[in-house]
Amino acid sequence: MKIVECVPNFSEGRNMSVIDQITDEIKKIKSVKLLDVDPGFDTNRTVVTFVGDPESVKEAAFNAIKRSHQLIDMTNHKGAHPRFGACDVCPIIPVSDVTMEECAKTAHQLGERLGKELDYPVYFYEYAATSEERRNLAWVRQGEYEALEANLKDPARKPDAGPSEFRPKAGATAVGARDFLIAYNVNLNTKNEKLAHDIALNIREQGRFLKDENDKFIKDKDGNKMKQPGMFKNCKAIGWYVDDYKRAQISINLTNYHVTSMHDVFDEISKQAAERGLRVTGSEIVGVVPKDAVIKAGIHYLEKQGSCSAADEKELIKIAIQSLGLSDVAEFKSEEKIIEYMISKPNKLVDLTITEFNDMLSSDAPAPGGGSVAALCGSLAASLGAMVMNLTYDKKGYKQHNEEVNKLGKDLQQRKYELLNLIDADTDAFNILMDALSAKSKAKSSEDPEEIKKADKQYYNATVLATDIPLKVMSCIMELNPIIKRVAEIGNKNAASDAGVAALLIESGVKAAGLNVKINLSGFDNTDNYKLSTLKKMNNLLAEVDHEVEAILSLVEKKIN
Repeated sequence: MKIVECVPNFSEGRNMSVIDQITDEIKKIKSVKLLDVDPGFDTNRTVVTFVGDPESVKEAAFNAIKRSHQLIDMTNHKGAHPRFGACDVCPIIPVSDVTMEECAKTAHQLGERLGKELDYPVYFYEYAATSEERRNLAWVRQGEYEALEANLKDPARKPDAGPSEFRPKAGATAVGARDFLIAYNVNLNTKNEKLAHDIALNIREQGRFLKDENDKFIKDKDGNKMKQPGMFKNCKAIGWYVDDYKRAQISINLTNYHVTSMHDVFDEISKQAAERGLRVTGSEIVGVVPKDAVIKAGIHYLEKQGSCSAADEKELIKIAIQSLGLSDVAEFKSEEKIIEYMISKPNKLVDLTITEFNDMLSSDAPAPGGGSVAALCGSLAASLGAMVMNLTYDKKGYKQHNEEVNKLGKDLQQRKYELLNLIDADTDAFNILMDALSAKSKAKSSEDPEEIKKADKQYYNATVLATDIPLKVMSCIMELNPIIKRVAEIGNKNAASDAGVAALLIESGVKAAGLNVKINLSGFDNTDNYKLSTLKKMNNLLAEVDHEVEAILSLVEKKIN
């Protein structure tokens, strides 16, 4: 499930009518979720946060920025925050199953459309920048709105998209791609903010200025104050007293949690607090957080305990909440704090009970059907493999494999969720195909050549999607073969039969998904290049599955006998 976050900053923080009209444009896009609207009177600026799939986010951002141009006049704007446009900045941020390169591409597509259709200057910054100096937002926005007209005449500052002419009312926008920022606070059992800030100076990347025994700043030969770097990269921190909590707190911004995580700073602060006679009572996440960041914490603390970290998603999140003390000052509710849960579609097939799913499957509804069942077979195979690894970890006679067992188990848990997502994806694709078939029938009855052509293209694309999903199911399940084979080799012999059942489910899943590929391909002309290439991929997978599954079953038989 590809999810990105978008945080456009609009140059209006005082007129709520204007702000509401801009955010209403975001709400109109069904596939995105508006998470936060934060207006500031002094800055005269509103920070808006929303999430969704890249295409939907791109559409919502364009519509909101277009509306801001209609409502905001930069010639009258005053505010404390640096700015140079009605929409000052618009970063695209990876959340789930999206790379930074993909976010930069999305930023470029959005920026090009803004420049072309709204006819004003657009710059790309950070990971979307077209040159090294443009990575720095301060350089892009140098001189702010007041210097924009002159800057646009400088060839070195030519916009990346749109015209080089000054548009007084709209100004300019910087569209970028950047890492996700986690606002994270760690709570102490003291009111002494100096102690909290002392720890903050140690952990933050910027560090602290060096002082001598007389508390005087140490300077270099040029008279500049010397600094001692902090412990963690991509970490900003200060210590302060929070009146609401009646205690001191270390307030942290993690600008790349892949480099420095919540559990990294939490553990170090706990250590430094103890050295000062203090105790960390817990922590809190301000705003929202990617699921991956929380799961990484759960894995970290399970491994610190010497336990197998190949646990399911819910268990890992529970461990993270307990270990980080995320409910210290207010209950941490996953559905309100973790982005993926906040935008999860209601009434998903994977959320049904087994009985409910089977009842739906056995009804006269055409979906869910064999494609969803094929994905379910694959997810069950991955689950059984993970179970065997959990039953093997740290057991007598198998401890020498602990590291590999833990790694395999975690990998299988991730693959389980990928295949679970494909259960709904297959049914969604079928529903899209049915909608396209209905549109095609309607267009045909209208006898309008343009409508017929448009509907035919829609139907073709929907059929491709309905074919691609089961083909992906085949590929994902086939990738389980070498993993389950290794599970059978090093796994607990008392669970060998479970590895065998996993192998049989792999065989069933691949062949079942293959049948769905075949039936969907029947709608294509036999000379169609897509059909020919897809048939080749499908047949290659079918030709391999029996041999690979037989190798696993042979290992299982030897263990059982």
